[in-house]
Amino acid sequence: MSAIVLIGAQWGDEGKGRATDLLGSRVDYVVKFNGGNNAGHTVVIGEEKYALHLLPSGILTPGVTPVISNGVVIDLEVLFEEIDALEARGVDTSRLRISSNAHVITAYHRVLDKVTERFLGKRQIGTTGRGIGPAYADKINRVGVRIQDLFDDKILRQKVEGALDQKNQLLVKVYNRRAIEVDEVVENLLSFRERLRPHVCDTVHELNSALDAGKTVLFEGGQATMLDIDHGTYPFVTSSSATAGGASTGSGVAPNRIKRVIAVTKAYTTRVGAGPFPTELFDEDGDFLRNTGHEFGTTTGRPRRCGWYDAPISRYAAVVNGVTDFVLTKLDVLTGLEQIPVCVAYEVDGVRRDELPDSQSDFHHAKPIYEYLPGWTEDITSARKLEDLPANCQAYVKFIESISGARISAIGVGPEREQVISVHDLLED
Repeated sequence: MSAIVLIGAQWGDEGKGRATDLLGSRVDYVVKFNGGNNAGHTVVIGEEKYALHLLPSGILTPGVTPVISNGVVIDLEVLFEEIDALEARGVDTSRLRISSNAHVITAYHRVLDKVTERFLGKRQIGTTGRGIGPAYADKINRVGVRIQDLFDDKILRQKVEGALDQKNQLLVKVYNRRAIEVDEVVENLLSFRERLRPHVCDTVHELNSALDAGKTVLFEGGQATMLDIDHGTYPFVTSSSATAGGASTGSGVAPNRIKRVIAVTKAYTTRVGAGPFPTELFDEDGDFLRNTGHEFGTTTGRPRRCGWYDAPISRYAAVVNGVTDFVLTKLDVLTGLEQIPVCVAYEVDGVRRDELPDSQSDFHHAKPIYEYLPGWTEDITSARKLEDLPANCQAYVKFIESISGARISAIGVGPEREQVISVHDLLED
């Protein structure tokens, strides 16, 4: 078997945790390769709903080894709060592996994230304020704290002192905040050391050895294509590589070992935070999608911006990621609409554009060009085959598949684990 990458095709919140759970026990490892606790996955198993932020979805599947690899930034308080909450519900978390090279989110990262965003005023990015961006900035500036540093008191103190020499100047003199004490940060980080120790390992070696042994490794991306630091709607993006290429840099598994790329997309579009969104709705249709789809952030609770399906975005995701399969989620949310618009292209300054403009200004001013499909009123939540869907619903699926750049291999028709239509095997051609 080979490595498989699963990513979001839109602006996140597409249901990637659900797609990971769909593959279930057919994979041996599930790897989180980017992001931090700014991204949430919601997985529903029977009557139980699990909201995961740092832990890979594979933590919920017995026999699967969940891995947090080097591309992730880790808030240790959040990590162990999440572990404690799962263990209280009977979930075994002992299998968790954490890369010694993953970077740590500290108290000063969280403080800087919040005060910087406030300072930007109308130019705010819309971050979650959880310190993810500042932690990645320290990583790139080569002043970050890594998991392995917690096991060397001297190095840990040196790194925290070096970081705070600069950051305290900024906090006190620019933002009028109190300085952060070195001892305070070091003591907090060291308080997690013994709980971390059993989970920390060389995940690069473990993952490559697993692939050599014929195991199946699933890489689960946080956020999504349009939030990728290089390929998203910059600057309204996350601070990590959320596309398929990030799976290699964020884990140490070479690109030629990746044989399938599964992209998850909703049957409509949502995003959280600021930035351009061509199909965004500000009327009762937007309210319908938000309320029917329960479009509120798993991590923040913020209401999501909602709009119609955007095919140019899906085609862009297919190209950037090398998508082999789409998983279409929340198709049931569209039930009851008389007609359903689908964005097939944009108009920019009076000119039709079939693909995403490469200019931020052009994308900001892009107006959607819609084709309209007839809706359906029948309940589709019990459908388990494509043929079980109403004719208009089948036509909708086939239409968006024809203009999105890859085949649709699975369809979510409800929040429950079994409410899925499997069209093609996600692990086989």
